[in-house]
Amino acid sequence: MEKREVDVAIIGVGTAGMVAYQRVRKVTDRVLLIEANRYGTTCARVGCMPSKLLIAAADNANQMAKAPLFGVSAGSIRIDGRAVMKRVRQERDRFVASVVDSVDKFPDAHRLFGHARFAGPHRLMVEVGNGEEQEVRAGRIIIATGSRPNIPGFLKEAKDRLVVNDDLFEWQDLPESVAVFGPGVIGLELGQALGRLGVRVRMFGVGGAIGSIQDESIRQYALEAFNREFPLDPDADVRKVECTGEGVRISFRDPDRGAVTETFEYLLAATGRRPNVDGLDLQNADIELDDQGMPLFDPHTLRCGDSHIFIAGDANNALPLLHEAADEGRIAGDNAATYPDVRAGLRRTPLSVVFTDPQIASIGLTIDQVDERCRGCFAVGEVSFEDQGRSRVIGKNVGLLRVYGEHGTGLLMGAEMFGPAAEHIAHLLAWSVQRRLTVSEILEMPFYHPVIEEGLRTALKQLNRNLSIGPEPAEGCTECGPGV
Repeated sequence: MEKREVDVAIIGVGTAGMVAYQRVRKVTDRVLLIEANRYGTTCARVGCMPSKLLIAAADNANQMAKAPLFGVSAGSIRIDGRAVMKRVRQERDRFVASVVDSVDKFPDAHRLFGHARFAGPHRLMVEVGNGEEQEVRAGRIIIATGSRPNIPGFLKEAKDRLVVNDDLFEWQDLPESVAVFGPGVIGLELGQALGRLGVRVRMFGVGGAIGSIQDESIRQYALEAFNREFPLDPDADVRKVECTGEGVRISFRDPDRGAVTETFEYLLAATGRRPNVDGLDLQNADIELDDQGMPLFDPHTLRCGDSHIFIAGDANNALPLLHEAADEGRIAGDNAATYPDVRAGLRRTPLSVVFTDPQIASIGLTIDQVDERCRGCFAVGEVSFEDQGRSRVIGKNVGLLRVYGEHGTGLLMGAEMFGPAAEHIAHLLAWSVQRRLTVSEILEMPFYHPVIEEGLRTALKQLNRNLSIGPEPAEGCTECGPGV
């Protein structure tokens, strides 16, 4: 059996693993990347980029359908499903090839292809094929194994008609109909895109959640908007799922029609993802695990307890977003390289965007987190985009933005949005929160006319009027005061 000794072993070559590798190499050349599946990040292969390619096609089809609003006749709209999916696959493959090319440039001595499992705190056994194993002894270990789709058991009754987003991007053509389970980020993005490309879509959820939305006012607004395009029940009563010769037959209770049975060509399970840690034999790593078998770790250092093991990216199931995975790869890589000198890394203001239309964005603290942090002493400002000038001009006048500020300090704490240009407005707000700007300071910034950002100014003005600034408690508030 071949044995290798390195300073740092990194399990997983996705976004977090690649960034961690680049950081470690600044300190030591005794580093090893171990990959069990295939090179190419989740974002490039099945996540961010492929879904945005499908959404781009859907957006173009939707814009053509809205042309009469502007007095423009687009004629009949024909969607070539095979051409749509061909472009999705081709561009997806280009993104993946770019990532693979980057990995191929890493020295061969730094790469090992095989499935790793812990045989001890510093020992990894790597199955490299043909029944052979290599033993790797590492001074420090970074777990960056990513995640995979999580499928509830009852959905597996759909059998060969069950697909996840990984499968969808391999389609040669668009189907006639799809039942989407899970109105989270993936389900909403793909479901709406498929619907706008002529696919009959119905979406089922559990518990009432819509995407990442936490503000009830925005959740209800978004639910009504989506239901104008396709049926979406965020707390569906599904009685039965079964595979038939015609497709997937789903029996459920419709709020208006009662008991209903519909058949769909496919069932798309967009029911979340689970970390790829269950095959690592973590019980041999001498680190503390929770009831789900997940390592307990410090979110600021990514260190597992007081050990030499770090966990980054989707593998820790904390913030499954590409920019967060990159940040965590940097933090874990720096700390593994300089261990035992372990330091808290820079964590940026939380920022998430869902690329539906209208888009969904969350910035900074959620409304519940603001309530907890400020002990109830906060104010809200909001704006509807239905009558916002620029939004009406371009026919994108659907949406709601709510911003949260702290009494006493006047600081902007967070915001949530369902509306036009949310991906851009979210960045402005995230930068403001991270710079710890007050609402009045943000309002001193320039706002051009006519732009959608004028809607943001309207919400901030209302928030500023609602805030009590200074050491005096807000009216009716017994908690506010200096330093709150």
